[in-house]
Amino acid sequence: QVQLVESGGGLVQPGGSLRLSCATSGFHFGFYTMGWYRQVSGKQRELVASIDVAQTPNYTDSMKGRVTISRDRAKSTVSLQMNSLKPEDTAVYYCNRPFLMDPWGQGTRVTVSS
Repeated sequence: QVQLVESGGGLVQPGGSLRLSCATSGFHFGFYTMGWYRQVSGKQRELVASIDVAQTPNYTDSMKGRVTISRDRAKSTVSLQMNSLKPEDTAVYYCNRPFLMDPWGQGTRVTVSS
């Protein structure tokens, strides 16, 4: 059974930083592209970043230049370093496999506010 457990969210001030982590299990982590998604209240869930098996990252426009995605094969984890956070980044952040789309985990909430 695939499990995706996100952590690292919290309350930060505008301009602050957070590092999100996604712990995975139930599949061979090193064989799959992984992605980070976010869902702003009232909006559709969107892809923020992905990283393939060769550790090549890709970013969508929403947070490009402010986030870095990485993966640790030994730990089967995917991380998202978030910098220069803005109030509009407030959302629940999720990880998943873009080409398979497993059931969503609980996500981790990020709130950017003064």
